[in-house]
This record gives sequence, structure tokens and C-alpha cells, in this order.
Amino acid sequence: QVQLVESGGGLVQPGGSLTLSCAASGIIFSVYHMAWYRQAPGTQRELVARITRGATLDYTDSVKGRFTISRDNAKNTVYLQMNSLKPEDTAVYYCNAKHFVSRREHWGQGTQVTVSS
Repeated sequence: QVQLVESGGGLVQPGGSLTLSCAASGIIFSVYHMAWYRQAPGTQRELVARITRGATLDYTDSVKGRFTISRDNAKNTVYLQMNSLKPEDTAVYYCNAKHFVSRREHWGQGTQVTVSS
């Protein structure tokens, strides 16, 4: 059974930092591209950051220079370090795994990030 379990969300003031973690089980982690998506109320889910199995990085423009995605294949975990957080970063953040050949996807349950004073 595939599980992606996110953690690390919460309430933070503007300018603050959070680190999200996503622990994967039931998959061969190293053959999956990993990504973080987010969805704010009334909006579509959007890609935030992606790290391929070969560690190629990709970020949406609004988070470049502030967010950093990384992965630890030994721990089956992907991280999202978020700095200089803004109110517009408020959303539910989802972990995504996509097999590099079959393109089969798996999703986590999401973790809420709220940026507010």
C-alpha cells in the first residue's frame, strides 16, 4: 500500500519559515519524481516545486529564491524548505510522487500552511 505522509505545516507569521516533510512508503522511492503542489481555497491545485529522480529542480516563479525542495532517498523523504513566507503562500500543500516511466501518480493527504500575523 502506497502512502505519502506530509508533516510540518502550521501557522507562521509573514517573513517566517517552515519545513515540510513527506515520508513515502510502499514505493521504490528512487524511481519516482517528487513534487509539492498547493491549493488555496477557490483555486486550482498548482505545482510549487519538483525534484526529479536525477535531482533536477524546478520551481514555480512565485517561490523561486524562497523555497528549496530536496530529497533523501535513504529516508524515502522529500522536503520543502520555505523561507520569507507571504500571506499568498497560504494553502494546503500536497506531496506528489510520479513514476519516471509509467507516470503513475500518488498523492498525500495534504498539510495546511497558513501565513498570517
